[in-house]
Amino acid sequence: MPADTEPAKVVTVHREIAASAEEIFELIADPSQQPRWDGNDNLAEAPTGQRVRGTGQTFTMTLTRGTVRDNHVVEFEEGRRIAWRPSEPDREPPGHLWRWELEPLGQARTRVTHTYDWSGLTDPKRLDRARATTEDKLRASLDRLAELAES
Repeated sequence: MPADTEPAKVVTVHREIAASAEEIFELIADPSQQPRWDGNDNLAEAPTGQRVRGTGQTFTMTLTRGTVRDNHVVEFEEGRRIAWRPSEPDREPPGHLWRWELEPLGQARTRVTHTYDWSGLTDPKRLDRARATTEDKLRASLDRLAELAES
């Protein structure tokens, strides 16, 4: 990519997964499961017992670098949609968002949409990492999620 070309600030990928929306959603809404399918290889671990059930919740995640992130749930529809804004502990989120949307296509088939939106990112220290979060990284998460859900 030429140096003067800015990558898209909203990155979205889709995939059909041969599993029910409910099964897939459990892998996403339970933060302790997220390191199993993280295609960014950024998530190390999350304490159990943080299963997300609605907006306004915050779950904690330890990253592979050893830092901790609070993830503020800003969108939630059980079995269908979840989105969160990460931040350093006790800080306001700097403006990026992770979103998962699930569309049932039958009893055991679901179209999953994964989006990373950094259009509102205000922290210049995070811009390089945001730019590096490409469709390939999101697709890797979807592929790993599919492998887990379909097994």
